[in-house]
Amino acid sequence: MKHKLISIFIKAQPILLAVLLVITAVSVSEAQRRWFRSPDYSDEPKEEVFTAPGTDGYPIRVLFTRGLEHNHPLMAVWIEDMDSNYIQTIYVAESIGRGVFRHGDPSTGMWKPGPVRRPAALPYWGHQRGVQADDGYYIPTQDNPVPDGITGPTPRRSFVIHSKTPDRELRQFRVLFEINQSWDWNEYWTNNKFPGDEHYMTSSQPALVYEAFVDLDTEQKEFELVPAGHSHWSGQTGKLYTDLSTITTALDITASIKVVIDSD
Repeated sequence: MKHKLISIFIKAQPILLAVLLVITAVSVSEAQRRWFRSPDYSDEPKEEVFTAPGTDGYPIRVLFTRGLEHNHPLMAVWIEDMDSNYIQTIYVAESIGRGVFRHGDPSTGMWKPGPVRRPAALPYWGHQRGVQADDGYYIPTQDNPVPDGITGPTPRRSFVIHSKTPDRELRQFRVLFEINQSWDWNEYWTNNKFPGDEHYMTSSQPALVYEAFVDLDTEQKEFELVPAGHSHWSGQTGKLYTDLSTITTALDITASIKVVIDSD
């Protein structure tokens, strides 16, 4: 009996080896596919965005390197004090800042610019900014947009924002960056998770918020923004949810975000 089992095992070895080779090949193949479709955008030329919030602070640059899943996201960048009090917006996507989307009006049978309300796009920025519109949403309207100096078209690739800090008295502050991309569903944030919630349907995975703590009394001049949480999935509140365990591809919209404080 013992010899028979040994014989069976010896005969089965080629089959077991073949199975292991297949499993290994599949694993390597998947790893290779991931590697081949994961371009490194760190060296690509960055689009330049210049904003003028009307202050006489320190020159500041926000460097955004796009990631694998980058596909026309909406973004806002702003400064808060160390107690999370909103101070100043550095940049916000034009469609949100003006309340008008380029393809927002199909009434003539052709897509034309028109007002669109997207409270789920950048809700944490909107609530922190604290300006409530007549319809109850914390986002700008066509009649009450943000100043032209801090808004602009959404960059199509990696970019750098040139701006200024609020003033020269503020030595410690937080830089926040909120980003949201439509139609990036995953197994948790599905298109039927909140039936009837039209604003969630345009947001998919909720907006992500990144932050960096800046201290100008140190020699450090470059600060990395890291994920702090996600916003409300349909923009109903300004709560920041710190559990990111359900977020997948949305974390790959960006490869890195840095803020650099420049000398005059």
